[in-house]
Amino acid sequence: MISQIDTTALIKDLTNLLGKKNLLTSDWSKLPYAKGWRYGEGAALAVAKPGTLLEIWKIIEICVDLDVIVIMQAANTGLTGGSTPYGNDYDRPVLVINTMRIEDIHIINNGKQIIGFAGSTLIGLEKILAPYGREPHSVIGSSCIGASVVGGVCNNSGGALVKRGPAYTELALYAKVNSKGALELVNDLGIELGDSPEEILKNLQNKSYSEDQVKFPNKLASDHSYEKRVRDVNASSPSRFNADKRRLHGASGCAGKVAVFAVRMDTYPSPKRSQVFYLGTNNANTLTQIRRDILTQFKNLPISGEYLHRDCYDAAKKYSKDTFVVIEKLGSSFIPILFEFKRIVDLIANKTKILPNHFSDRLLQFISKFSFNHLPRRMEEYRDKYEHHWIIEMSDEGIDEGIKYFEEFFQNNDGSFFRCDKKEAKKAILHRFVAASAPGRYCAINKKNIGAMLSLDIAFPRNAEEWFENLPPDIDSLFDMKLYYGHLFCHVLHHNYVLKKGVDAEDLLQKLLKFYDEKGAEYPAEHNVGHEYIAKPELSKFYKHLDPTNSFNPGIGKTSKKKYWL
Repeated sequence: MISQIDTTALIKDLTNLLGKKNLLTSDWSKLPYAKGWRYGEGAALAVAKPGTLLEIWKIIEICVDLDVIVIMQAANTGLTGGSTPYGNDYDRPVLVINTMRIEDIHIINNGKQIIGFAGSTLIGLEKILAPYGREPHSVIGSSCIGASVVGGVCNNSGGALVKRGPAYTELALYAKVNSKGALELVNDLGIELGDSPEEILKNLQNKSYSEDQVKFPNKLASDHSYEKRVRDVNASSPSRFNADKRRLHGASGCAGKVAVFAVRMDTYPSPKRSQVFYLGTNNANTLTQIRRDILTQFKNLPISGEYLHRDCYDAAKKYSKDTFVVIEKLGSSFIPILFEFKRIVDLIANKTKILPNHFSDRLLQFISKFSFNHLPRRMEEYRDKYEHHWIIEMSDEGIDEGIKYFEEFFQNNDGSFFRCDKKEAKKAILHRFVAASAPGRYCAINKKNIGAMLSLDIAFPRNAEEWFENLPPDIDSLFDMKLYYGHLFCHVLHHNYVLKKGVDAEDLLQKLLKFYDEKGAEYPAEHNVGHEYIAKPELSKFYKHLDPTNSFNPGIGKTSKKKYWL
């Protein structure tokens, strides 16, 4: 039962603080913030949209005083429902704090480090760093859909870049509620900003600090050991996964169990030259050998290595075409606008009761039928010839290593490769990353004839050689669609399933997880547990340590939603 509070007084206090425009209380206005991008939704008393760090603090003060649950949210691009309410069975009212108005980014040490505020985005960071010849942790993948810098850190998101590992820092500014129920501000940014929360937050927001006040403590702002780790292809554990206790620290991996105001992170030199190689084969073992050879023999690791199965290639071509075209023609910054358009169209359609559910998906899919084939000829030829596709990007001295190796390797092994020109390279990488939206579109327009959708985010051991899925016949027969893609060098694979109508999704999920448990896999690999996965003991222990009263994002990882975790 939800505890009783004076909601009228709460709404009044928040309205006085933020103004009516930035406090959303109607069901219509709350929906985009109370429903996950692909998974999960629930009830929220209101959605607050602060414009400063101090406003976040004051909102949380009010919520802690009134015993209101706080769910911190940035871009809401997560796939497991971890940044929205989930269900209506909380024991206290829920307030969502969306931070996207606070998008400031500060440059430190000539671009070698940055401070990303609560609503700063990867794409915004990429643009700011470009004049410095530097790049953020992730420049492809989640950045395409407007993901936030802080969200990546909170979720230990992996990113697609081979040498950079999970988003990680030990330098952050965040608020927590201690075991006595008191709100605390933790300044681990390594910057002298003052003593009181108000002083610290104002000074950071206004950049009222000098270079002398920026210290360089013996704390990590990235995963410095990841390159060595990913090269160890004989290790029996995955290179990265969400519950890795090595990378649970403060804001990193917190999954919203603290309120993060800002993070300090390393950046990376931009490559001077790059070359994309497009590989095709009908033998998964061929890719296994290439992976091991490159990770152990190459002096220069690739930038990225993105796998795409032929079935997924086809699904992305058909069901993600509109997303591809939007990003290609208008840029990834337009994607949030597309999402907003879809939301408005669907809300109007639902209110009219004349138009079908998921009308925006149906409309976009219909329009995409009449547009041109957006994929290059050589990619299409490889689609016809090969089941397995691997897009490998090398940089600088690594380019010559790649040319020499692939020319020699494919003389005696199944498959072939070609060097992409700039246009082909852009399209190949984009095609791989829009594939993630294909199963959602397929489900939306075929809902009456299919069952549920399952999505698994799996990290295989580094020494695993059988990474491509071969399910037992009794399980394999239950699927309407199976799509495979992922980051093959670090052995993180994404499996998207659409079930046949009438199949018990929960029962099948447990069978799949048992199947991967037996292979020594970890899950989730990079998308956090959200409300889809069970938090393993080490992760659950970390959450309870951060949030002993269970005031922030309760229920994450299928943990208790009750106060004090009861």
